[in-house]
Amino acid sequence: MKSYEVLYIINAKTADEAKEAIVEKFSALVTSLNGTVDTVDKWGMKKFAYPINYMSEGYYVLMAFTAEESVPAELSRQMRITDDVIRHMITVR
Repeated sequence: MKSYEVLYIINAKTADEAKEAIVEKFSALVTSLNGTVDTVDKWGMKKFAYPINYMSEGYYVLMAFTAEESVPAELSRQMRITDDVIRHMITVR
């Protein structure tokens, strides 16, 4: 099993309860695929360096997890189909 980090940005216009639900959804996805979530660091609202889809800010979340090599591909797929996730990046720690 390898250690990974995923940084993702949630749309700023999303309600606070929905933001929490998205964070829980991705944490639960990792654990359901036999991985472990090490940390979830909610950075909060940050301004973008440049506009993304006509938006100037977003809600940043950094999640560190340990999982099999197939888990990041499924996590990335789920993030791409979630409308409120603007960008995401998964890296090996």
